Amino acid sequence: MTALPPCPKCACEWSYEDGALLVCPECAHEWAPGEAASGDAEARVWRDANGTALADGDTVTVIKDLKIKGTSQVVKVGTKVRNIRLTDGDHDIDCRIDGIGSMGLKSEFVRKVQSD
Repeated sequence: MTALPPCPKCACEWSYEDGALLVCPECAHEWAPGEAASGDAEARVWRDANGTALADGDTVTVIKDLKIKGTSQVVKVGTKVRNIRLTDGDHDIDCRIDGIGSMGLKSEFVRKVQSD
């Protein structure tokens, strides 16, 4: 049995293989075996329309009316979206909007709400 590398995010020593990826049972971080040495050197930074960095759990405001494909509904300007999740892909924000449901947004159409 070969020793698996510790988690590059939290340094947990109990990582395990799940298909082609390694998984940390403590922080749920997934990484490729060759990626362990580089760590978070290439961590992606998501930015809103003003260039402010976004993070999981942030609250954002929609800055443009957004038509929802396949329906007649529109997400209006000023709609506040709480507890966002950042993902890779074209629509890089997963969220739940009251009255509409779960959907994906592009970070270029939102502005981060500054907490006081």
